[in-house]
Amino acid sequence: MARNTSADETGATTYARDARWGGMSVNDDLLDLRRELHRHPEPAWREFYTTARLVDVLETRALDELYVGPEVLAEERRGVPDDAELDEWARRAIDAGAREDVVDRLAGGYTGLVAVRRMGEGPTVGLRVDIDGLPITEAETDHEPASAGFRSENEGFMHACGHDAHATVGVGVVDAIAESDFSGTLKVFFQPSEETVSGGEPMAEGGHLDDVDYLLALHVGLDHPTGEVVAGVDGFLAVKHFRAEFSGASAHAGGHPERGRNAVQAMATAIGNLYSIPRHDEGATRVNAGLVGGGTASNIVPEEAFIEGEVRGDTTELMEYMDDHAQRVLRSAAEMHDCEVDVEYQGRAPSGESDDELADVVASVAEGTAGVDSVLDSDDLGGSEDATYLMRHVQQRGGLASFVCVGTDHPGGHHTPTFDVDEETIRIAIDVFTGTIERLGRKAV
Repeated sequence: MARNTSADETGATTYARDARWGGMSVNDDLLDLRRELHRHPEPAWREFYTTARLVDVLETRALDELYVGPEVLAEERRGVPDDAELDEWARRAIDAGAREDVVDRLAGGYTGLVAVRRMGEGPTVGLRVDIDGLPITEAETDHEPASAGFRSENEGFMHACGHDAHATVGVGVVDAIAESDFSGTLKVFFQPSEETVSGGEPMAEGGHLDDVDYLLALHVGLDHPTGEVVAGVDGFLAVKHFRAEFSGASAHAGGHPERGRNAVQAMATAIGNLYSIPRHDEGATRVNAGLVGGGTASNIVPEEAFIEGEVRGDTTELMEYMDDHAQRVLRSAAEMHDCEVDVEYQGRAPSGESDDELADVVASVAEGTAGVDSVLDSDDLGGSEDATYLMRHVQQRGGLASFVCVGTDHPGGHHTPTFDVDEETIRIAIDVFTGTIERLGRKAV
């Protein structure tokens, strides 16, 4: 159901924050921060520059605690690159101006941070924003970041999903809450490694969520325009990412093909059979072999091949159903061609639902926020998000959680070379989240 409201009728409720956004230099600083982060996108577990830059900014704020890297994550993580790649990205961050002492604290790819502001008695409210980029080459023409001078400097990588804006909103909410009447504790979780659905689980298990009463998670866009807010996103598909490595034996493809054990044949058989897994009558299921490869030359029977893929389901149980079948398919394909297969899981996230009671508070605040002209109570994501780990962690302890979408006009779709964020969205998001957190501090729920 949509709630529509006129900004002209409700602007008075946000006049203080609107004035701060337009009149104080800190707001220009926030815009500059977003563009700086956009210039330095980093993939999962390699967000060294991003984390260090956020530490620089947040250390100037009146925080009670600032936890960094290994202080915010459980020790076990999935999909962490090898040391050589981590070292390369750490050097790249330092060369770009990141503080070496902060980068050193992130050794091993323990990126991300949690900012805490304590403002008297009241609930503990968490805000989760993600910070990683994607392996996509950013457009160079007909693209605002390129023409305005903040296109990605890490060629082959870009912020194609708005995480640069998410991180900026996190900082902006810290600023706005400091000047508000909020009573309680604010925790902002700057989470790494969302795009590979591998950062949410270790952050949820890092200990800082254990006392959170209300958790809000942010995403911009999701095909909703600037001025539209979805108060409680639902329909998260549970997901699990895997890498299957097939190994066989090489041989001369012309002279003695029978002496080889063809790993690419095993891989190809597995791909066809993965897509043949029966669907389920209890809900939607998905499978995808997204990245495949193998072999060394056209005249050599290939001894190695791989599949990077994923399974999804409407529920965690449906995802596990798909995963059970996928494992059997991978093993059977290897055995059929006298090969071996090793399967490693790189990231996963459960299904999740927003709590209506908390989403109602977000919707009520959004209705009174300048620049918001449409409020949806809920909408289905149609994809996956590892914020569900954080949401479930809070919900299982008796708290409430909601995944909030703040619409943005983006010229290209998410995960495309022309994706960009309408920067007015940053102001709207800061107002919506700050107003919601203030109301929660007055125990309106």
